[in-house]
Amino acid sequence: MRAEKVNTNNATYQKFEVLKNNRNKRHKYREFLVEGVRNIKEAINKNWNIKSFIYSDEKNLSDWAKGVIDSTSTEKNYELTELLMKDLSGKEDTSELIAIIGMRDDNLDSIKLSDNPMIALFDRPSNKGNLGTVIRSCDALGVECLIITGHAVDLYDPEVVVASMGSFFNMKVIRAPENKMVLSFIDDMRKRYPTFQSIGTTAHKEHAIYDLNLSDPVMFMIGNETDGLSNAFMDCCDVLATIPMVDTSYATSFNVGCAATVMFYEAKRQRYLYFGE
Repeated sequence: MRAEKVNTNNATYQKFEVLKNNRNKRHKYREFLVEGVRNIKEAINKNWNIKSFIYSDEKNLSDWAKGVIDSTSTEKNYELTELLMKDLSGKEDTSELIAIIGMRDDNLDSIKLSDNPMIALFDRPSNKGNLGTVIRSCDALGVECLIITGHAVDLYDPEVVVASMGSFFNMKVIRAPENKMVLSFIDDMRKRYPTFQSIGTTAHKEHAIYDLNLSDPVMFMIGNETDGLSNAFMDCCDVLATIPMVDTSYATSFNVGCAATVMFYEAKRQRYLYFGE
């Protein structure tokens, strides 16, 4: 594979920097940077479009890195100086390999669901770590698709990818900037699955999560960290669910990532009891 040497902060290197730091440019190029062994391995395993690898030409690569470069078809690879590689890497210990990966299309109509799906919606997430954590919990607990609505943090921000711990590449995540398309999707779900429920999450005292039947097709609707669910999504919820807290608790709510994980787990627990899935 042909490798281009990059020895200065030239136009090629500046593109790497904007892929790392500039949301608008990332989406203009439809590419994003990924580092970390777990993330790169999972991206390759799940057949994401690996466009290039970036690595230092001054440092001996591990057998793993050499094997990945030799076995993965890319358009072009780049050899950087050790100093440029250190500046580009987001890790304290400089990554030996960074991948440039192509984005996937957002299409709600392309979602393939099981006969008894569990899906989730995250309304306008504002924290990168929280979004990555929710993606990881979705993957761990059998959520088949995560929909991100409104003006949210960038799904392809490196911090989101890192926080997902590799689950990013194993999850179907769809960005839906317009509420109308999501509401239409929910209407379609109700037609396809007669027992489908949309369950909103709230910190206020509503129905305890363990009192609800979560064994049928369900969509969990998770609100923004500060403002909760928007009125449009709140109005289309069939029921609002709460995670009960002890009476002596000073805390009045959970972190959104923690709350989502508890809800997903309860659904998974019920489905295991009823269906062994």
